[in-house]
Amino acid sequence: MSESMNSGFVMDVVELESFVNSPPRGFTVESRAGCRVVKWDQDNSCVFIDEIRSGEGNVIFCNSPGRKVIVRTLGEYTDLRRQLTSKTIYILVSACSKTKVEEKRKGDVTALGYYVVAINGSHPMIRWEMERGLDMTISSVAGESYTVDVDVSVALQGWVGESFQILIDGEKVKPIWKDTHFIIEYCSDALFDFPYWFGFSKRQFKKASISKTEDIYSKPAKRPNV
Repeated sequence: MSESMNSGFVMDVVELESFVNSPPRGFTVESRAGCRVVKWDQDNSCVFIDEIRSGEGNVIFCNSPGRKVIVRTLGEYTDLRRQLTSKTIYILVSACSKTKVEEKRKGDVTALGYYVVAINGSHPMIRWEMERGLDMTISSVAGESYTVDVDVSVALQGWVGESFQILIDGEKVKPIWKDTHFIIEYCSDALFDFPYWFGFSKRQFKKASISKTEDIYSKPAKRPNV
């Protein structure tokens, strides 16, 4: 399932413990007081991973903004756009089980494991589609703040395949994937309010929902009730 992370790769999926125990180029791991701190090369990577507790203790990705990145000025947005289209993007997803009982609870699921998903933002197809999605979002609003949800669930499922299973207590389980996204939130000031550029009060968009490992498309999400 794992692929070498070179300039030509599109997407990679690595189990969290494997990632931490054998970090890829540009990442180092230090053990500190019961947790592991992951440092990364900010010149080549964008990491959107919150602190996570795994079976081996807490894992902290140093200098990561977490799953939600907030920008407040046009300059910050422009810089983030440049990073997303020139670096490798890393997010953490959950492989979960869902029983009939859990289905009745409307979404409560059990996490079976955690996986790091790497997406090559500099890949020509991904870069083009990312730029196109951001441009479409910006052109649909004027003087507003808003949020954009960047989701990889469909591509992730396609990448690991329908036959992918996790061994739990001697039983093979086909997981469902959760937390397959990161959020860009633009909080504009009153002078240039692009209504909640990347925010919930006025507009919300679902962007860069990847349908194939080499195909990212963008479409607006339903506008929330206000």
